[in-house]
Amino acid sequence: MRKWAYICRESEYKKVMIYSGDGGVNAFLYDSPDAVFCSADEYYEREEDALANWEDKIGPDGWHLIDNPLPGCQHDSILPIRVKGRDTGNPQWGRYEILVDGEWKEYQL
Repeated sequence: MRKWAYICRESEYKKVMIYSGDGGVNAFLYDSPDAVFCSADEYYEREEDALANWEDKIGPDGWHLIDNPLPGCQHDSILPIRVKGRDTGNPQWGRYEILVDGEWKEYQL
């Protein structure tokens, strides 16, 4: 499970997502409340450390739980988005696809 929350304290970041994957924990930081991809990230060895660092900065709605990303999808995106061609071993960096109704479609930033 991933967790995300809006940041309520004065900060250059407006949203944070905590993702525990193989080999550690990332705190993805977003520069706008509706950003699809993070603008920065931090690494932690333990989820407890990441949560402790951000707990006093999040908004009154608290943490929102979401599923982990689908295989091959961006860890920092709430939406099911992947780099185009990643599934065939020919990634087209900077181009993305989004899963809509079971079909991969071009995603424009």
